[in-house]
Amino acid sequence: MCKSKSVGGIIAKTLLSLLIIILAFVLVVGLIVPAINYFIKEDVKVYDGLTNPHISKERTFISAHRAGGDLAPEETLSAFELCMTDTSYSVDVVEFDLHITKDGNLILLHDDTVNRTSDATERFGKDEVYAKDLTLAELKTLNFGENFVDPDGNTPYKGKRGEDIPDNVKVLSLKEILDYLTATKSDLNYVIEIKDDGDLGKKAMDMLYKTLVEYNILNQTIVGTFHNTITKYIDEAYPDVIRSASIMEVLGMYLGFLFNVQTKLTYSYSFEVLQIPVGMFVWDFGDAGFINYAHKRNIAVQYWTINDTEEADRLRKNGADCIITDNPKAIYNQFNAKA
Repeated sequence: MCKSKSVGGIIAKTLLSLLIIILAFVLVVGLIVPAINYFIKEDVKVYDGLTNPHISKERTFISAHRAGGDLAPEETLSAFELCMTDTSYSVDVVEFDLHITKDGNLILLHDDTVNRTSDATERFGKDEVYAKDLTLAELKTLNFGENFVDPDGNTPYKGKRGEDIPDNVKVLSLKEILDYLTATKSDLNYVIEIKDDGDLGKKAMDMLYKTLVEYNILNQTIVGTFHNTITKYIDEAYPDVIRSASIMEVLGMYLGFLFNVQTKLTYSYSFEVLQIPVGMFVWDFGDAGFINYAHKRNIAVQYWTINDTEEADRLRKNGADCIITDNPKAIYNQFNAKA
């Protein structure tokens, strides 16, 4: 019994010591990193010899996240039409996500399921209806404007069924949207995310690559994914694809910036774009010094999802290449008001 209590005491003391070490580390990092950020700020610079087409040397680009999901039903034709035809704002980049359907079509969709953005729960009687389990034709019967709320609080598409569903709030295939966008704005840039993992994700990448080459927009497109297996597949199978960094690659580059740590993650890059949130833990990824550090290495820096206009303006002044936002109209107005 005494021996058991002794062992238990040792374990308890060890765990307490580890907890103290962890808390001390968090405290030290919390104090030191902001201080480092403060002292390493640099003036925004433009570096000669940069070849990355996604580094915006003269102004910060505006990207419509999910085609501008605050202004129209996300990733539907109605949202893209606003981006292309509304004369009160303009975008340089459109961002959208891809899933594979049951019959092997690439469609624009953010979530794995279609319930949040459509009337799928009513139509199929299930709370989780997956895109991969439906054909394109079945998906075309859904109203993807069902749950959209516009900036004034209106729900203009709610309750529409069957023939009353406008075509521009139905699901889009990749080729449908590229037919429209390439005919409308030939110099438009794209950010496209592969949402599926494993074999489906690899198949999606195969199909996407073929389509980008077919439409001659490979160099205008940044491909992203949160799946390491797909990142590795892109590097191995399609080295000419411009891709965004993985989470670990972002952290590796930032550590290299802060502490001049020379590791594989900080000096060997297979990506050409950082697509990142502004803050993670105590780190400010939106610092001008970090943006310059990336630019010196021919890496573009884009920020998501920035809906606050003042934050967008700060990032612009720090040299950000692109602001990815749900409300491109608000960011456009902010940039032009400050111009």
